[in-house]
Amino acid sequence: MPSAETTIYVCTACRGREDINDRPGEALLGALQDALAAKAQGGAIRIEAVECLAVCKRPGTVAVAGAGKWTYVIGDIDPAANVADLIAVAENHSATENGIVAWKDRPPFFKKGVVSRIPPLAVKD
Repeated sequence: MPSAETTIYVCTACRGREDINDRPGEALLGALQDALAAKAQGGAIRIEAVECLAVCKRPGTVAVAGAGKWTYVIGDIDPAANVADLIAVAENHSATENGIVAWKDRPPFFKKGVVSRIPPLAVKD
C-alpha cells in the first residue's frame, strides 16, 4: 500500500470577504496544527504555511501535495467546519500511488472547492 508524506500548504495571505482584517488561512493553519497534534499523526501529514497561493477570491485556500503525486488546490475552506475532513483528504491522498482522491472519498467542501488539479512535476536530468 503506497504511503508517502503529504503536505497541506495553507495560504496565510488571504483576507476575509467582509472584513479585511480577517485571515481565514491563519485560523485554518492553527486549527490544522491543533487537530494533527491531538491526533498524533506520526509524520504522514505535514502542515506548512505559505505566503500566497494566488486564489484571493476564495479565502481559506490550501494545496494538498506529495512527491510524485497530483496536487489539489482547494479554496473556500471553513476553518471551523472542514478541518477533520481536510485531514482525511490528506490521508487519502497520502495512501494513493498517484495522489488522485476518489470522488466518493471527497467531502462536499472538496467537491465544490477544487480550484485546480496539477500533475506531478517531472524532474528531468
